Amino acid sequence: MKQLKYIITIAFAGLLLASCHKLDIAPLNLIQDKDVFANENGVTAYMATIYKALPIEDFYYRNEGGNGGNGFNRGWEQFYHPGALCGELVGPYGSTYDGAGGFGYWPYADIRTVNYLLENLPKNAANFPKEKIDQWLGEAHFCRAYFYFALVKRYGGIPIIRNVQNYPGQTLEELQVHRDKELDVWKFVASDLDSAYLLMPEKSVRARANRYVAAALKSRAMLYAGTIAKYGAANFVAGDARDQGYVGIPASEAAGFFKQAWDAAKLLEGHYSLYAKKLDDKEQNYVDVFLDQDSPENILVRDYSLTSNTAHSWDATMTCRYMTADGLSRAYPTLEFVERFAGQLPVVNTDGTPRRFNNTAELMQGVEPRLLATVYFPGASLRGLQFDTQRGIYEHFTGTAAAELGLNPPNGPFRHLSGTTNALWPDDNGKRIIGFTGISTNDDDRTRTGFYVRKYVDYKREQSQCGLYMSTQSWIDMRYAEVLLNRAEAAFEMGNTTDAVTVINQIRDRAGATPATAAITIDTIRNERCKELAFEKQYWWDLRRWRIADQVLDNTRFHALMPYYLYDEKKYIFLREIEPFQRSYTFEKKYYYEPLPGGELGKNPNLYPNNPNF
Repeated sequence: MKQLKYIITIAFAGLLLASCHKLDIAPLNLIQDKDVFANENGVTAYMATIYKALPIEDFYYRNEGGNGGNGFNRGWEQFYHPGALCGELVGPYGSTYDGAGGFGYWPYADIRTVNYLLENLPKNAANFPKEKIDQWLGEAHFCRAYFYFALVKRYGGIPIIRNVQNYPGQTLEELQVHRDKELDVWKFVASDLDSAYLLMPEKSVRARANRYVAAALKSRAMLYAGTIAKYGAANFVAGDARDQGYVGIPASEAAGFFKQAWDAAKLLEGHYSLYAKKLDDKEQNYVDVFLDQDSPENILVRDYSLTSNTAHSWDATMTCRYMTADGLSRAYPTLEFVERFAGQLPVVNTDGTPRRFNNTAELMQGVEPRLLATVYFPGASLRGLQFDTQRGIYEHFTGTAAAELGLNPPNGPFRHLSGTTNALWPDDNGKRIIGFTGISTNDDDRTRTGFYVRKYVDYKREQSQCGLYMSTQSWIDMRYAEVLLNRAEAAFEMGNTTDAVTVINQIRDRAGATPATAAITIDTIRNERCKELAFEKQYWWDLRRWRIADQVLDNTRFHALMPYYLYDEKKYIFLREIEPFQRSYTFEKKYYYEPLPGGELGKNPNLYPNNPNF
């Protein structure tokens, strides 16, 4: 009798002891085919195992090795965000290699689980209606494509395993398969997603795939492949793996991949739509995009709950403890990210002197609603508390902002900072030198840039409910805005500027932004993507597929917008300074691919050559 090799961890020891004297019964610590494929509940439970293992880069994802554990299950430290590797945020990463070096992702056990279903479910087809069989097989193809997409974007070419491998039924030599070329892996991903689209129905239960979920993933994956093909040749390092096709895609393949991405994205038209329940308040509408469970924009989500012990800690780790019940914050939006929306904020007069503000909240006037919904500015409010963000106090300030920043950081005799929120300015009725929400000189749990992340923060949750492992908002792995951005980018790469402008303006209209014109460039489209998908763990991968990470991160430091109180004027100013972490990021070209896991190379020498310069 065939058996699935899934150990039941609950009560395993007890079951083993209870059955050890009955040597003629099937082992109770193994799930058997008859238990899985005999009824719908068995297959549903099997599918749940596969979905749980999907490499969705959600709240828990941390693309870094070290400290043990899997990069897809890294505990409460959600401020270890890939955005802090590439300029969306500043945070606790020490270097770019923390993320680029990878964490040894190698999900072939999960791929085997999928392959087993694909091989054995049809043998039990008599137990189910044909449409059920097709649905499950389609989901299996979708999930296998998802695993391979996660692999190929990290390593390039890896072994394509279509059938269940068995040991000792197969020899070691048979199991030590070679790498496939990167091009062939991308084609395999496309083929699996085509099969998924054809087999699955149009609708599915929440957090499960349907044919349009498969099309959405195909638009993402094929766009990735197309940009590697177009931009990869001139922006990578040489080596045996490249020479043999294990990394890199011929430029001649780019147009075909872009066409597949556009076609796949177009399939979703009319089946999903941008969230637009509160367009009279575009800022609030965009906030709720990420919190409304019934959003028509959601394509694939991952849900969490307190009862299943899957709750996360986003609310406890994206704003400082002053506004939460536990945890701490350590990742903060950079000024460079904020400036993507409208260039430099109006904090300097034409003569170079800092503009004076009556209060910090005045800075938000005229700012794009989508930006205000993505980032908490100084002066904004949450849970009845204000972001009283302040870097310090000047007794008085004369001269230009540039002259002051030439000291970098400023240290004039009339400037006062503090490492604690308890420090008061004695000559102004006890005014705090810094605010409760920052900016501290020695405490990481307060912004280092003047801003906090707002996206996904649940403003309805009481402060007492914002502790570690208490948040349950869903992670949106794919939403319709991304599909539109995939479509726009693919259209532009194919020369279809009209379609690119049309779909970009759907997003801009919802965002409260100025419409795009026919004069858009590829940089316009890329910047729109960076704004719309901010903090959704896409920008790190976008920089890599566009092959511009080595330019954007060329010994780069990122900036903060520091609010100061002017004691003698009773006004506020904002100064553009290097963020206090003062970390410098450099991206080596070899980082466009991660090294193959050392343990796997040790088990299978046929995986060599490793990726260039590793």
